[in-house]
Parts: sequence; C-alpha cells; structure tokens
Amino acid sequence: MLSLCVQVFAVLVVCAADAANRDISYTFRAWTMVDQPLQEQLAVVYKEMESLKHEQAVMIQKQEALSQAFADCSQKPIDTDVEMNLTSLQTGSNHLLYTLTQDGDGDEDSHEALDPCYHYTVLDQAWRASNYTSKYVTCDRRVQWKGWYRLFYHGKPIQMPERCVMKEMCGTHAPLWLVGDHPRKRDGVVTRQVCGNWKNNCCLFKSPPIQVKACRGNYYVYKFVKPVACHMAYCADINTIVCGKCRKTESCISSNKITWMCKKNQLRIKVNVHFFVTHPASISGKVNRIMYRKEYVNQGKAFDTRTGIFKAPVSGVYQFFFSTQNGGNGATDLWLVVNNYSVAMSHSNVQGNSSVGNLSTYMTTLRKGATVYVSHNRGRSWASSASNTIVFGGSLLMERII
Repeated sequence: MLSLCVQVFAVLVVCAADAANRDISYTFRAWTMVDQPLQEQLAVVYKEMESLKHEQAVMIQKQEALSQAFADCSQKPIDTDVEMNLTSLQTGSNHLLYTLTQDGDGDEDSHEALDPCYHYTVLDQAWRASNYTSKYVTCDRRVQWKGWYRLFYHGKPIQMPERCVMKEMCGTHAPLWLVGDHPRKRDGVVTRQVCGNWKNNCCLFKSPPIQVKACRGNYYVYKFVKPVACHMAYCADINTIVCGKCRKTESCISSNKITWMCKKNQLRIKVNVHFFVTHPASISGKVNRIMYRKEYVNQGKAFDTRTGIFKAPVSGVYQFFFSTQNGGNGATDLWLVVNNYSVAMSHSNVQGNSSVGNLSTYMTTLRKGATVYVSHNRGRSWASSASNTIVFGGSLLMERII
C-alpha cells in the first residue's frame, strides 16, 4: 500500500513540474519515516500531496495572469518595457492583481510618468461583477488601497456602474457605484461621489469620493479608497464589457446605463456665425423689438429679419453690438435683451438741436437656442436708408459644450 502511494506521489511531482514549466527539487518526507507506523506515513503522504496541489494551482494562476498582461500590452511598441509585479489582493483570495508600468524616453514619456493612465494596478476579480452574488461576502475596507486601478473581468476591460446596483451583488452586501457620468478625456482627473445600496436606499452609504480619469483607448482608471464600513465593495458593471471593444474613433454610449454600444464619433464642423443688420428709418417711443430689415451680413443664418431675433445655433461665447443716434431733445435708451432679460443698454441724452450717437457692446456665453434682440425703450432714434445709425450685429467667438 505504501509503495503504491509513493509511486502516485512521484507522478504528481513530475506533473506539477511540467505544468509550472520549471525544475523542482523536492524531498519526500515519508522516505525519512520508514520506521514509523504505516498510518502516520500515509498521513504525511496525503499532506504532502495537498501542499503540492496548492502550489501547482498558484503557479497556473500566475501564468494566466502573466499571459493576460502580455496580451494587453501586445498593441504597444515592441521596444516598450513592461514590468509586472504579482501579488494577491488579500489573504485567501484566489484572484490576482498586477501593477503595469510602462517606461520610455523623451518629453512625452516624461509626461506619461505622472499619468495614471500609464501607471495603474489591474484589478481582475470576477466577484466584483454586477451580476455576481455569493453567500461569502467581501469588504474593500480591508484592502490597503494605493494608487490607481483599472477594472477587468476575466481579462476584458470593464467600468464601474453609473446606476444603482441591487444589494447583495458584486460579492458584497452593499455594492458601491459611481454617482454621475464617467469623465471625458479632456476633463482630466475628476472627483466622483460613490454610494452603496442597502435597505432600498441606493445611497444609504455615502462612501468617501474617489478620483477617476478617462484614458485614450476607451478605458478608465480609478483611485480607490477605503469605504466607510463593511461590507461594501467597488462594483464592476458587467454591461460595460462591450465598451472595451470600441475603437479609438468610437465612444461607448448608453441611454439607460444598462445597454451599452459603440458609436462612431461625429466630426465637429467649425461653425461660423456673424451678422450685421440695420434699421433704415427713425424710431420714436417704446418699441418692444426693433425689426432690423436691412441685412448686410448673416453668416450662419442665425438672425431672422422677419422677427428681429438672433437665435444661437450652437453653445458658445458670443459678442454683440448695437447702436442708436439720438434724434431729439432728451434721453434715448436701447436695451439688449437675452432670453427675455434686459442685460445691456445704449443710452444717449442731448438738449436742443444737438445729435449724438452711442454704440454699446456685450459679450456672454449662450446655450444653443438662446434668443437675443434689441428693444427701443424711450426717446427718438434717427436713421435713414443709408445712414446705418441704428444697427445690430454679433459674432460667435468660440464654440463650446456647456
């Protein structure tokens, strides 16, 4: 019986060495216990076999993690040095994480040295998925978080959920989800609130905020911190796996934060908006909206001569000007009206037969669809078909998303 056990154990040693692809020097403790009772020798054999099986499993896991790491880096230049350190997340965990560092030379690489998009720890733990539930719960408060992390699910990039996750999911009691949208690349590093769902309250637990950054390649890195209590853990939205397939020319979008898809980015065409119009006759008294009928410039067709209203075609920074020529004895006031609010005035005041002109300017940020027009509040403004003394004009200085 003992001879058979020794043969089986020897075969296991050879198989483990072959699986790990390395040489193994092993001393069989049972050989030193020849004079001990058979029962004790068998117990030692069993213990040694279990130890070797555990070592074999650990080596296989490390090989898989290394293979995945090199697969993720396969799109980088061949001369890029990749350094990976394998460590277990916590005692008893069967999941591995590794730190990815890319080094190089040049000014661009000096910038990358401080960029978390190039220096992060891969967090690939299937139990964090939003569809995973287990009676064995975990708690991220027990983890010594340090630096930046990127989420994976079985080697595929994944993101934190932007909507409430059901309790008891993500391998914990109260799953932590990101309040608000993920940032855009031009936003840089942003701070986002994190909430944990419990007792039918999506934000019963308000965990300390974390930092997030969008990176080239349609992925995000997170600077995780310890939650306020146990049992809470950062969740990974299983629905966002599709985002890892998006190309550089595509964005990952969703209307309900459940179904995600890759959509090709639309090229933004620079919009030119300029207009210059005049009123070809005199105006007296109160006129709620001046109808500028004579059009000299209307690039972008944002000014409507039928209504006297300028309507912003895009969001951005605009500059306007408007003028009056006082044509009587007393004060004359014109107002620039933005979204039905009077914001700037052109004022003149003369006595006797004198005449004076006044030009006012105004710069502001408008959302798409905002309306702008000029009202004649009091007095008398003089103009003729050729004088160009009662004018209104403006330009888009800079388009922006607001």
